[in-house]
Amino acid sequence: MKENKASLIIIKAVLCILMLLTLVSCKKVENTQPLPETVPVSDKQTENRTGKRIYFAAPLFSQGEKDYNLIITHILEDYGYEVFLPQRDGFLAPELEGKSEKELVDIIFSKDYEEIMKSDILFVLLDGRVPDEGACVELGIAYGAGKRCYGIKSDPRVVESNLDLNPMISGCLIELFEDFDGDALIEKLKQYLSENEL
Repeated sequence: MKENKASLIIIKAVLCILMLLTLVSCKKVENTQPLPETVPVSDKQTENRTGKRIYFAAPLFSQGEKDYNLIITHILEDYGYEVFLPQRDGFLAPELEGKSEKELVDIIFSKDYEEIMKSDILFVLLDGRVPDEGACVELGIAYGAGKRCYGIKSDPRVVESNLDLNPMISGCLIELFEDFDGDALIEKLKQYLSENEL
């Protein structure tokens, strides 16, 4: 079991290094075609705004993360959205004792994938120097399925000095709620929800 955990840590570290190297090398590549001013959000994401079911993708490994996820979830629910929060409504690996790694992957991935597909909206927490890799996979699945995708970020750390987020993340989002003052960010979110439908 210790060898498996060590292997996973090494794999995650290598993936992070590869991602950073890719970002650095992409910055060095000269673009021969002009870039568009903005990348349009998928028509599938904006054509039907009536669905109110949200999948909330976020890291859920520390108590602080779990507490913050619940705060945001309760705000969304207060504005009439039905929220699937994996830490509350799904499965967590430590709660599935006695299962093999393959069984854990099958149970957690299948449940979360099913809930993303049943949702109308994906809301993703993007804090961290590099956002949580699981949340980014969930964002990619939702965007690819034409779900409306929104992000929230209260963390000033960035990988690139001139980019808040990797363009492959921010390009999926209809709206990014961002403020490095946590209380101000919550007020911005509430203000938006009082005036707009996700």
